[in-house]
Amino acid sequence: MPSPFPGMNPYFEQASLWQDFHTKFMVGLSERLVPLVRPKYFVLLERHVFIHEPPEEPSGRRMRADLLVAAPPVRSGGEPRAAVLDADAPAVVDHPDQEVERVAYLEVRDRQTGDLVTIVELLSLANKRDDRLSYLAKRETVLGSPTHLVEIDLLRGGRPMPEANRPPCDYSVLVSRAEGRPRAGFWPIGLRDRLPIVPIPLRGADPDARIDLQAVLDHVYDTSGYEDFIYRGAPQPPLSADDAAWAARFLPASP
Repeated sequence: MPSPFPGMNPYFEQASLWQDFHTKFMVGLSERLVPLVRPKYFVLLERHVFIHEPPEEPSGRRMRADLLVAAPPVRSGGEPRAAVLDADAPAVVDHPDQEVERVAYLEVRDRQTGDLVTIVELLSLANKRDDRLSYLAKRETVLGSPTHLVEIDLLRGGRPMPEANRPPCDYSVLVSRAEGRPRAGFWPIGLRDRLPIVPIPLRGADPDARIDLQAVLDHVYDTSGYEDFIYRGAPQPPLSADDAAWAARFLPASP
């Protein structure tokens, strides 16, 4: 069954759930986009890689390259080997723990040339809060290029983008066409609103691909079995008393 909410399901807005929803939403969006743009264009699921240092270390930084996460060496019998220290080393230090976050986004590319035509982002808290400056720098590079940008924000938490001339809303979609800048289309979305059908711009006279974001969300909700477990937690940030009372009407009965 689809999500019981008419629009965005605020129970996806939990730190423990968001990354799973984010990745599945982008995969679902890609699956709907591919048949609309082929064969002239192809779609790639790419990832930003964020490395968040421990609290006492410098703030997070973003790296584009994939990371290799090393595990303790394992013998053929399956037992990990004991750590071996370098006898010549003048000192022994510990490697601090690092939290690695991979945030998916989509690229639409021209099949003939491979040129990047459109980037589709679903914002995460890493974009809006933890690594905002790095994301804004990347965003500024895209906005200064011939690449279209579609930016979907389904998080109430964190500082919104853009902040200037922004209509009141809980969620939003921005569609920045390269030929129309600095102006961009903006879809303000309330908690109780259906998610819109939005255009994905392509090149020249090619018509936009149009994606129903609500249909993507409902498909992800249904195929992931989210109904079985996401309502154990609470939306983050908390809903207002009025919105919480409204949302309670849509919660499925406990098994």
